Amino acid sequence: METHIAKRVEIVIEAPLERRLAEALNTAGVTGYTILPVLGGSGRSGKWSREGQVGRAGMVAFVCLIRPDRLDGLLDAAFTVVDKHIGVVSITDAQVLRAERF
Repeated sequence: METHIAKRVEIVIEAPLERRLAEALNTAGVTGYTILPVLGGSGRSGKWSREGQVGRAGMVAFVCLIRPDRLDGLLDAAFTVVDKHIGVVSITDAQVLRAERF
């Protein structure tokens, strides 16, 4: 089966910013993403949980698969929200089927 090159972008951000990030991505033309709850983790400040350091609202993770030529637009949109808040953005290479969907 033929695969196509894509980029997988994961953005972990404070849950209260979920709507702002979704709006920024939509404005940039990024309409395909999945939002997942983040239960906890460990980072520069140590371990945290949904009920711990970041408060009851917790964190969410946006997962996007996009064509490589759309990456800069997505990152520009994401950083308008993420830049001044707690958040992590990671980018990995991916292979997808049905490239017309991205």
